[in-house]
Amino acid sequence: MSIANTAASGAGGLNSLGFAKPPAETRVVAAMSGGVDSSVVAALLADQGYDVVGITLQLYDHGEAVRRKGACCAGQDIHDARNVADQIGIPHYVLDYESRFRDQVMEDFADTYLAGSTPIPCIRCNQTVKFADLLATARDLGADCLATGHYIRRVEGANGPELHRAHDDSRDQSYFLFATTAEQLGYLRFPLGGLPKTEVRALAEKYNLPVATKPDSQDICFVPDGNYAEVVKRLRPGAGRGGEIVHMDGRVLGTHNGVIHYTVGQRRGLGIATGEPLYVVKIDAPKRQVVVGPQEALATVGLTLSELNWLGGGTFEVACKAERPVLARVRSTRAPVPARLGYRDGQPAVFFDAPEHGVARGQACALYDPDGETRVLGGGFIASTFGVVDTPAAA
Repeated sequence: MSIANTAASGAGGLNSLGFAKPPAETRVVAAMSGGVDSSVVAALLADQGYDVVGITLQLYDHGEAVRRKGACCAGQDIHDARNVADQIGIPHYVLDYESRFRDQVMEDFADTYLAGSTPIPCIRCNQTVKFADLLATARDLGADCLATGHYIRRVEGANGPELHRAHDDSRDQSYFLFATTAEQLGYLRFPLGGLPKTEVRALAEKYNLPVATKPDSQDICFVPDGNYAEVVKRLRPGAGRGGEIVHMDGRVLGTHNGVIHYTVGQRRGLGIATGEPLYVVKIDAPKRQVVVGPQEALATVGLTLSELNWLGGGTFEVACKAERPVLARVRSTRAPVPARLGYRDGQPAVFFDAPEHGVARGQACALYDPDGETRVLGGGFIASTFGVVDTPAAA
């Protein structure tokens, strides 16, 4: 049942957020990005009588961002969040997290690209700035919980809260939230997890929110026009050093102007003509080489994980010993596929039942329970891959 259709006080004396007290005595910090989703969360909770405090984070310099469309947390978004707070009658604060965001998200973004991997800054932002720093601030404000506009569900299970995929598969954000810890999950609330986007838009209209028709953000907030390489070069001068484009059989096919322009699985924009379709199969950052090969060289039978987060109950070690079946998702745009857990060279690993293609280091691998296919078991960042066809100095 969605929170929008749940009475403010439920069975057993619990309110709709799961606390045994009236909504008016339950303080909620609402993370307000200035978009439709987070604005609806704040309005919905305020309408139900909760003591809502809106917080918007200033994450980076607004001079360039203000001129952009489709970015979150820019100057216009802060203005929009403030207007929404005024409309629904809640206090609103803007916190300067610019230095934290740069240190924990932007610097990691640049370093990951320089290492020949493909970063996902939205996951790092959720993992650090939002679900660590902002969560701590919410506690300092005496809030009972932190509510966000993410499309994911928090479900009370037999052994405590569980993380589940959103009701609306087209909006599900579970891939970006695999790093949410059990402790954080105890404090977080996701009121939109059971709602389709159409109903969220309808609620925005119902509450007469000034952002009701605002488009959804599309880009990474600090990347102008999707040009990742330019951001990396600003953060790391000299990052555009060129090198060779090498076929996996050893032939030098051409040159490039920096490994930061390439990612595993890429086919377009390679700047070489060989008469055969070639894909980036490996990026060797120390050698400044982009290794290309046929599509079959992208077939991956397994991967190892770094920064593992396990939400599946018990321990990951026990699950590995049992070669626990899971569903693994290696891209946000792909469906989870059958796999099993294990170890490879002492590292947590995922072994696919059938080869996956174009799996890139630095991306995430989110894990789901095959039973019901909605529970998030955790996941990690892809540290290495192993495939059907070996590549030179394989990752």
